[in-house]
Amino acid sequence: MAKVELLMPKMGESIIEATILKWIKNVGDKVATDDTILEIATDKVDSEIPSPVDGTIVEILYPEESVVAVGKVIAIIATEGENVQPVASPAVADVAPKIEEVAKVIEADIPVTSISKESISGDRFYSPLVRSIAKEEKISGDELSKIAGTGAQGRVTKHDILQYVADRQNAPASVVVQQPMRASTPVAAPSEGISFSGSTEIIEMDRMRKLIADHMVMSKQTSPHVTSFVESDVTNLVKWREANKRKFQDKYGTNITFTPLFVDAVVKAIKDYPMVNVSLDGTKIIVKKDINIGMAAALPTGNLIVPVIKNADMYNLAGLAKSVNDLASRARENKLKPDEIKDGTFTITNVGTFGNLMGTPIINQPQVAILATGAIVKKPAVLETEYGDVIAVRHMMFLSLSYDHRIVDGALGGAFLKRISDYLEKFDPNTLI
Repeated sequence: MAKVELLMPKMGESIIEATILKWIKNVGDKVATDDTILEIATDKVDSEIPSPVDGTIVEILYPEESVVAVGKVIAIIATEGENVQPVASPAVADVAPKIEEVAKVIEADIPVTSISKESISGDRFYSPLVRSIAKEEKISGDELSKIAGTGAQGRVTKHDILQYVADRQNAPASVVVQQPMRASTPVAAPSEGISFSGSTEIIEMDRMRKLIADHMVMSKQTSPHVTSFVESDVTNLVKWREANKRKFQDKYGTNITFTPLFVDAVVKAIKDYPMVNVSLDGTKIIVKKDINIGMAAALPTGNLIVPVIKNADMYNLAGLAKSVNDLASRARENKLKPDEIKDGTFTITNVGTFGNLMGTPIINQPQVAILATGAIVKKPAVLETEYGDVIAVRHMMFLSLSYDHRIVDGALGGAFLKRISDYLEKFDPNTLI
């Protein structure tokens, strides 16, 4: 009955564009709601984009490997009953005669840093993304022309050039340094005091690590960080989990880890102190009514990503456990959806996973606070009883809260952190699963 525009989705706070990796559906194909139409990639995540409606693909506006801004229309879907003739797509139709026109449209639409045309030999086409990576990695036109392409018509894909960069970086440092320099390929002089020898390996940051680095520096420059600490006795919580984890698995089909228990305590504390669940826009405080908890997850590459549990206050413990396990699993497999890594209002990072007692985490902008949970260890502790003080072995852990001192003062930050600790310490050991 109508034409529906498929937009490039927003992939996170700092993401302004994405690369089309592959069109799963072509012009003329029928699609059902939630059918995967295409695969896209950013510096943070690869993702499959589903169809928002039932209908037929009548137009695809960008070919594979195009870098497209968030919010741009990338395809047109006609719903049932619409009498529309399919429009030829540069992604699936006659690409060769129009490839230069497509490149001009992309370059005019999306500002992309690229190596100069003079440095590219021959008439071979390179996507804006490939040319951007080439400039960042200081790959000359001669080098670029020698990379074997696996894309359509032998084009160099993102995977091809990143593989080339990885292979080049894995070469022995002594061999790389001893190669004669070409006049057409300027090489930056090594920093003073750095020794390039056979026992030294030089590794360039990958694109995701560069983005993380920029985000962390920006956060420290934006927010005056303060970190508060508290030690919590979580003996009741630990004993309850040990006693019920098998029953929990049998009943709900998922493991019960400590993370959903931490999330549950944080959600309760945010309800008590809603001014921690905010962001800052100049001098305006934006109070978030939704409680969306991000949880930092380590990827196999060594990088980090923060999937978000939306409306975490609407889940019971079983729901939180399923959400935590599902997001963590798909994060490791690089299968998160775009909507699952954005709109977080508070973040938890579990440094205890690595055996660390405590940490001083950096705020995930534009949020104003982040909690680090340390390792749970057995310690002798003083307990007050009706018969006097006694020393007993207890399960103890440190919690640390970093917060933006522009908006969260020590009184609020300290009280909020203590409230999280109270909820963990007062966990009811008789809680039913």
